[in-house]
Amino acid sequence: MHARTLTLLTLALLGTAHAAPKKVTGYGSLGVVSGKSGGTYTLPLGDSPQSLFYYGAIDNNLGLISQQLFDGLVEFNLSTYKIEPALAESWTISPDGKTYTFKLRQGVKWSDGQAFNADDVIFTYKNMIMNPESRAGDPGNFKLGGQDITISRVDAMTVRFNLPRPAPAFLLQQRYFIMPQHKLAKYGQESGAKPGDINSAWPTNVAETEVVGTGPFKLSNYAAGQKVTLARNPNYWKVDAAGKQLPYLDKLEFLIIRDPQAQVAQFLAGNLDQLNITGAQFPDLKQKEVAGAPFKVNRSTALFGSPPFVAYNFDAKNAALAKVFSDVRFRRAMQSAVNRERIIDTVYNGLASLPGHGVAPANKAFYANTTRQLGSFSLQGANDALDAMGLKKRNAAGIRLLPNGQPLELDLTYGTDSAVYPPIATILQSDFAKVGVKVNLKGILSSRLLATGQSGDWEMILHAFGDQPDPELRRPIWQPGGSLYYWHRAPQPAKDGDPANTAKMAPWEKEIYDIFNKAAVEPNAATRKALYTRWQLLFAQNLPVTPIAKPENIGAISTKYGNYVYNLGVIPGYNPVPLIYQK
Repeated sequence: MHARTLTLLTLALLGTAHAAPKKVTGYGSLGVVSGKSGGTYTLPLGDSPQSLFYYGAIDNNLGLISQQLFDGLVEFNLSTYKIEPALAESWTISPDGKTYTFKLRQGVKWSDGQAFNADDVIFTYKNMIMNPESRAGDPGNFKLGGQDITISRVDAMTVRFNLPRPAPAFLLQQRYFIMPQHKLAKYGQESGAKPGDINSAWPTNVAETEVVGTGPFKLSNYAAGQKVTLARNPNYWKVDAAGKQLPYLDKLEFLIIRDPQAQVAQFLAGNLDQLNITGAQFPDLKQKEVAGAPFKVNRSTALFGSPPFVAYNFDAKNAALAKVFSDVRFRRAMQSAVNRERIIDTVYNGLASLPGHGVAPANKAFYANTTRQLGSFSLQGANDALDAMGLKKRNAAGIRLLPNGQPLELDLTYGTDSAVYPPIATILQSDFAKVGVKVNLKGILSSRLLATGQSGDWEMILHAFGDQPDPELRRPIWQPGGSLYYWHRAPQPAKDGDPANTAKMAPWEKEIYDIFNKAAVEPNAATRKALYTRWQLLFAQNLPVTPIAKPENIGAISTKYGNYVYNLGVIPGYNPVPLIYQK
């Protein structure tokens, strides 16, 4: 009897360890079929990643790669935008909304064969996500009302979060990538490392075998300045709707090509299989498709995407400029000199629309129609508004003079390797000159825009942040004092995760700050929506940044591949890449 019990127990444990993988479902209505295994898929990467460690650098190029290497506790089903289990196979929420318990998926292995468990989750949250010194961490989202959210290990496959108060968007946030403790333990504070040491993990010259994940692919090779190669992860924990192992592809290759025109040339030569393009590039490629070229060009208005904006540095080193930039009358005046219609027509070839204020117009759950607050293009209106704020005097060249007699001249920082930033910058420079504001164009690599913004070493910047389904997910960007609210850095706390310096906020910023804090813990959906509606109106009225346009997602893909879900957009990671197959 005793032996039989042990045998049954052993079988039960084995069954648990080899639990069924997750079936990827919900995409059949979008034309997804069961694909065949094999093949290589080649994509462009705008620049070399600064690191191979996701939490060690805020880097879009690293992010595109990391999306294929790592997973979070939960994930979006991109056909529905609904949250689904990922590394957590289930979760429970206490009746008071303050305790979240995640049961981890049994049988998941890292790409090197090591077992995934609760220790990896605890290690990642404590040393990276909640760590104020981690460059790409998010400690601000783990404080509510100044109190910490805590994480604890229940058992080897269960973790628990305790919140000081309910937070309706908490579950949505838990898409943070989980990292392998067994490869990164020496950088952890548990091993005596300093909190900031985590940023030095996995430099670009690290051995590929050190970079392990649970995602569909694993790092195979990194040739600096040339390409990043990912290979199929044999231990991936997903199968398709028919039960076939994912991903279908053997390899993903990212070719590092900075020049957008060079990317197009490489795509037309057959050296790239997918390409994100602009509206201006659309007609030529679409014409080639119609003429029989072996690719398809597609448009979509997916929720995700990055609408560009211009921002002025409230803390500019030039004190006279900083004072003007901090005056909402100036920002409103300059909005009148932003010719959105011309930019949409000429830069995007009409394949863009008017933007929202922090929320995509396609987001029916939260979008408040603030189109009227965008105003209309009027150089006369801009001139009159600048005159009314006392900037009437001009020099012999027609440039307005600041109160201290300096010309109203500013540098516009933008990404030279972007297909859209340079023409937008040129249009702004031309139209701003017509209202007496001289703009000097200062081009840098697009991959450096965020770091430059956060450094404070700029005056005016042209940049973009992506949209998300819930405003709470963008709180570090749009809440004053947030780590990415870089146009006004004075309210930012001395240490990430500490309370913001509300004394440095304008009254409208303080109201927005309070709105985000209230909405984060508001359980009533209608009340929460009303709070975010008020935020969007304050945004539109006070213009912490000036949104320019919401471009369509446009891309081209080789006809060699199937299961590319066109209406999800053309951004790797916002498309279920494991489902793509080579025909």
